[in-house]
Amino acid sequence: MKKVLIIAYQFPPVGGSGVQRTSKFVKYLRNFDWEPVVLTRTLGRMELRDDSLLRDIPEGTRVYRTRAWDFNVWPGILKLPGKFIARKVLIPDGERLWQLSARKAAEKIIREENIDLVYTTSYPYSAHLLGLHLKKVFPDIPWVADFRDEWMNNPYLLDNPHYRLRMKIEAKMERQVLSNADCLITNTPVMLNNFVTNHEDLNLRNKFFCIPNGFDPDDFHEVTGEKPSNEKFTITYTGALYGRRKPDTFLAALGKLVREGAVPRDKITVEFIGHFHADRLLGQAESEGLGGIVKCTSFIEHSECIKKLAYSDCLLLIEGGGKGGEAFFTGKIFEYINAGRPILACIPANGAAAGVIRETRTGLVSDFYDVDGTAANLLTFFNNWLEGKNEYNPDRQAISRYDRKTLTQELSGVFETALAKTGQSG
Repeated sequence: MKKVLIIAYQFPPVGGSGVQRTSKFVKYLRNFDWEPVVLTRTLGRMELRDDSLLRDIPEGTRVYRTRAWDFNVWPGILKLPGKFIARKVLIPDGERLWQLSARKAAEKIIREENIDLVYTTSYPYSAHLLGLHLKKVFPDIPWVADFRDEWMNNPYLLDNPHYRLRMKIEAKMERQVLSNADCLITNTPVMLNNFVTNHEDLNLRNKFFCIPNGFDPDDFHEVTGEKPSNEKFTITYTGALYGRRKPDTFLAALGKLVREGAVPRDKITVEFIGHFHADRLLGQAESEGLGGIVKCTSFIEHSECIKKLAYSDCLLLIEGGGKGGEAFFTGKIFEYINAGRPILACIPANGAAAGVIRETRTGLVSDFYDVDGTAANLLTFFNNWLEGKNEYNPDRQAISRYDRKTLTQELSGVFETALAKTGQSG
């Protein structure tokens, strides 16, 4: 069995949807003749922690942990200085010191474990800089770099660009990673095309692959599939709210329906579950006349989150619009499409996420800025629930394309391609 060194700063028990892409690859790689060896951060303070994700890591998996500096979670009076260092001083991100201090450990692991291939995943982009360093030290070992999000074309960077010199430095870092990695991966076709067209001179088309996020059927083993019998039409949102990802359009649409009497306020409830400013969100709901309808729940373990989805009547998906927004589909969309509940999507109407929903027939899409369209789709779902109609008819074959085991098989194929590129296959 060949060995792959997986360099992932965000790894269980760190929580969040981005972690699951890596943990599921680790879970299934042995099925395809690859033994994962993981290099990640030490335990300690972390913004989100979910110990239930550790159940995905196969017994006997070797996990090496090097010091995490954790500037973003410094306590007390150090909180603001820590965030300043992480976001304004260190380039390209707050994990740069982890990357620099982990170099020797990574080199030792490669030698002692007889590693056949290196795989890095971002965010943080510093993980790719560690891969770049290792490629220089071990030029014959293939390197695969996985971009869960874009770098210089990331919508959040486009909205809040750094000072000019830093932007130039990061652009150079990005090009070095793209140039030196043997194979590159993105998780949406739009993102792949952006990388290729933005760097035409690098001729990236033949080394880029698209492997989307997905769902793991094992996570749904406690879900019966039966339609819930809620006294109120229950809408659930799970995940973070930040940057462009805001609930404004949805809240305005729901407020409009409630004020007009199209949706009785005693017949609907909305729960936001995850990482966001609850006070701010509840204040927005109050301003739309939705007090008592909208409630907030802080971050919960992934397994409990899956149950929440299954017990809902409708799943709310929000993804911000604007330049670059069409490239995204968040990790949770794939759990949504497998949960057996219709999706109310308030997202870029022509983006990657909208394409997945239409392909799988799992929901209704309105553009992120379209209040009336969102209200119309919401009213359709509500009336179907009120009248007991079952209009939900997903394409199960299309959904199966996003099974984590299938996606891991695709990853193993990229690994084999990288081996062939460096003459290491066979």
